[in-house]
Amino acid sequence: MPTRTARTAWNGTLAEGGGQVELTSSKIGTYDVSFPRRAADDADGTTSPEELVAAAHSSCYAMQLSALIGEAGGTPQTLHVSADVSLAPDPAGGFHLTGILLTVRGEVDGLDADAFATVAAQAKDSCPISKALAGVDITLDAALA
Repeated sequence: MPTRTARTAWNGTLAEGGGQVELTSSKIGTYDVSFPRRAADDADGTTSPEELVAAAHSSCYAMQLSALIGEAGGTPQTLHVSADVSLAPDPAGGFHLTGILLTVRGEVDGLDADAFATVAAQAKDSCPISKALAGVDITLDAALA
């Protein structure tokens, strides 16, 4: 399997500096990052590590869920997945991720609500990004649309 790469160029202090994160492998873009925007309610056109984790987690989860639906005898028509990643001060110092909420609504042929809930929970536990984030509380809200 391939290795994917991103890189960040940062200038200045945490409070006053900023940077750009480049999605190097895909070459699809370079995005501004800054700590003040990371800690603010309004991202104001910048991304953050938490948003990038959310993107990685929601897409990985959707792929894993699609595979498990097929293994369970269903056919996914649409899966709408969001990941909400929360950041807060860490009592030990600095900051930490306090939790991730995965929300999925699916249109699936061949599975009832209980079977969908079962494979949705299995996907939460088995997607590679969930495994990488094992130290973070990950919750799931899954339902058929």
